[in-house]
Amino acid sequence: MSARDTILDLRARMGQDIIGQEEMVTRLLIGLLANGNLLVEGLPGLAKTRAVKSLAKHLHADLSRIQFTPDLLPSDVTGTEVYHQVDGKGEFRFDPGPIFANIVLADEINRAPAKVQAALLEAMEERQVTVAGTTHKMPPLFMVMATQNPIEQEGTYPLPEAQMDRFMMHVMIGYPDEESEASIIRLVRGESSSASKPEQKEAISQDVIFEARAEIDKVSTNEDIEKYLVDLIFATRYPERYSDELKSWIRIGASPRGGLALDKCSRVHAWLDDRDYVTPDDVRAIAHNCLRHRLQLSYEARADGVSNDDVVSEVLKQVAVP
Repeated sequence: MSARDTILDLRARMGQDIIGQEEMVTRLLIGLLANGNLLVEGLPGLAKTRAVKSLAKHLHADLSRIQFTPDLLPSDVTGTEVYHQVDGKGEFRFDPGPIFANIVLADEINRAPAKVQAALLEAMEERQVTVAGTTHKMPPLFMVMATQNPIEQEGTYPLPEAQMDRFMMHVMIGYPDEESEASIIRLVRGESSSASKPEQKEAISQDVIFEARAEIDKVSTNEDIEKYLVDLIFATRYPERYSDELKSWIRIGASPRGGLALDKCSRVHAWLDDRDYVTPDDVRAIAHNCLRHRLQLSYEARADGVSNDDVVSEVLKQVAVP
């Protein structure tokens, strides 16, 4: 079985565990294949935690869950030096924290203070942590999926825009439809039943992810698509070139990380569709995920009820498609 077929099988397996959230499952796999990190925002009970657990269950990978709280310390995430005494001799040894896993679920990241958020984001960006002057590397397969709850703001510490920029994608999830809701009830009822459960398939090797990444690196992006990517980014930085409406909405546009995310994720999207080249549809499919958290809107936009998604949609409408 090819790497792509195996990844599609992984997506199908996760789809059996996560009903009604196909987009979240796909975006989770795109983030993993693009070697990036995800910020997932949605109301409670929409299977954010279940999705990560499903990925770790079907992929031969270590899962770590960190519940962020206001009293959390950076060392609770990264680990710390602990004094050990053996045979009358003492020494300090590094005890790794929960960040040292293949897949890390940072649950409700906006509940932790800035120091803890910074410790996590440093590990995400540098793929290493430094404790007591010693650098400790993350495992080769490493991804953080951070979640935040959009309705509870009391006792939270919202991520600054500059730190949100570190996430490759910002995924918004909503309620499932009626048919999916009924399927969820049946699924959970079956899981809690004493009846025999179906045989668990063998977990997929991490090597498949690295093989897939090597194939994705060979997906080509021609000059027209590259220009389209650049035009989208520059439309957020210089909106006056396109319309007065965009100019009044956008205060600060996307950073260069936005263009890099568009490039990486569009190539993964093309690869999942069994193509070795990127089309404008690939770029448009992931544009909202890659750009919504990188835009700072003006007071006028917020007063008029314009959302970041509305602005990205308008940018896609204004920029000419090659």
